Amino acid sequence: MNRIDVVIPVYNEERVLADSVAKLRDFLGTNLTCRWQIVIADNGSVDGTLAVARSLSEQYLDVTYVTLELKGRGRALRKAWLESEADAVSYMDVDLSTELTAFPKLIEALDEGYQVVVGSRLMAGSKVKRSLKREITSRGYNLLIKLLFWSGFSDAQCGFKALKRDVAQELIPHIKDQAWFFDTELLLLAERKGYRIKDVPVEWVEDEDTRVKIVNTAWEDIKGLLRVRFKPPF
Repeated sequence: MNRIDVVIPVYNEERVLADSVAKLRDFLGTNLTCRWQIVIADNGSVDGTLAVARSLSEQYLDVTYVTLELKGRGRALRKAWLESEADAVSYMDVDLSTELTAFPKLIEALDEGYQVVVGSRLMAGSKVKRSLKREITSRGYNLLIKLLFWSGFSDAQCGFKALKRDVAQELIPHIKDQAWFFDTELLLLAERKGYRIKDVPVEWVEDEDTRVKIVNTAWEDIKGLLRVRFKPPF
């Protein structure tokens, strides 16, 4: 692989964005042999996030940004990935809750012939620190996916994924969700198309300042699962 784009979707993250990008740049520069670019995907921020992203892109040649007026992690990834010219695309959460040492393993798997690589908090070898409520919700959700689809991947919603750009180009036009269900829909469609998917165990620590509204998100995810199960795009 010659180059990978590392996308960070952000919404009102002016306080942590610069520090996270600095940490990520240091890690990528030290641990990757391929070329890389960090893409900040600002989706509808109303604080100073866009100004910080613009400043970072002016400061570093390996940092750029895209901006959208509307919120939605899926919407941000859709734009950043479809506009990418890299061999592969990826994303991680701005809080860097997933330990970065797993990231080279995503790239290694792509180089080995896998087309989609998924960070997993639920497989053997993973280390997770989070509340009991989040643990039960996550395990219950992924169990529901297996019951409905007999899926092979173990963790649909971990914000740590990479895939070949041509796979993204084929699948994204068929993904309807623009928010949190985007990840699950991507994986379900990739599996339906027969793409090779690999899980990679990760170390993950819950961000206590998370913006995720668990109940609302869970309900939207359930509706998304039923839609894909009974009205698949192909």
